[in-house]
Amino acid sequence: QVQLVESGGGLVQAGGSLRLSCAASGIIFKINVMGWYRQAPGKQRELVATITSTGSTNYDDSVKGRFTISRDNAKNTVYLQMNSLVPEDTAVYYCNLVAVLNHYWGQGTQVTVSS
Repeated sequence: QVQLVESGGGLVQAGGSLRLSCAASGIIFKINVMGWYRQAPGKQRELVATITSTGSTNYDDSVKGRFTISRDNAKNTVYLQMNSLVPEDTAVYYCNLVAVLNHYWGQGTQVTVSS
């Protein structure tokens, strides 16, 4: 079983920055994809960014150039550096890990960007 624990959310003014962290524990396969998704009120959960265990990244167009995903494989931790935040980034951010076709989710962390 895999557990994911997010941290780093909060309230920030537009133009500000936040850094999210997600630590994975349990049985972690070395080959996996970790990522961040978000869900705003009344909307479906959407992909923000993913990173493979070898460091390949993928971003949604809405965050390209503003967000950076990274990971520390030794710590089984993935990060999301969010810069130039806008009110539209307000959502609950969920950490995700995919390994051996299984999806695991964290409990979510709230990010609120005020205008």
